[in-house]
Amino acid sequence: MANTAPTGTNTGTIPALRVAGLDDIDTVADIVTEAFDHLEVIRFLVPDAHRRRVVVRDWYRLYIAHAIGGAGQVVMSDDNTAAAVWFDRTGQPSEPDGYARHLAELAGDDLPRFQHLDALMDAHHPSDAHWHLLFLAVHPSRWSHGLGSRLMDYTHARLDAEDIGAYLEATGEQNRALYQRHGYIDMNPPTIPVTGDTVLYRMWRPAGPPDPDSTR
Repeated sequence: MANTAPTGTNTGTIPALRVAGLDDIDTVADIVTEAFDHLEVIRFLVPDAHRRRVVVRDWYRLYIAHAIGGAGQVVMSDDNTAAAVWFDRTGQPSEPDGYARHLAELAGDDLPRFQHLDALMDAHHPSDAHWHLLFLAVHPSRWSHGLGSRLMDYTHARLDAEDIGAYLEATGEQNRALYQRHGYIDMNPPTIPVTGDTVLYRMWRPAGPPDPDSTR
């Protein structure tokens, strides 16, 4: 899931970026928690607002630790307000150690909702080699400052050089438009129907350097 809404550009100073390490796991979990708090898919996962943030933060943390631990890469801003959590899917995919057990412990009565989302995302995941942008998160105080674009550009440069595609699930129409400007295109089928009212948008960025005549 990727979210940086609302779109737009502010001319304020954009902080430097760096690759996150093990000491950054909790900081990145906090960033994602703040950035995703308003999303309908997150409210579906944990309907109880009183426990939602604690539960989903623990869930995000499982994936963040897995990416930093070697399954991918996490890029974050020096001011600790934005992060991109990527997974390398050019080989055999993996899940966090003890994922099923940890998920059952943290989700409690909401476990079936998490399992429902996991199954849908797995069923709709592309099989071609790629990197998966699972979380693109910007703290609400830094929305519209260009941080989401900077984070994508950082990793896209490497993927373009290595001729590797990218995939993400956008959480809304505004985000979808942002990703289109960065070379992502709609897939077929274009959406993942989480509920009757909540969908995720499947988007693919082709491998290789962008065409200089394109809008990427």
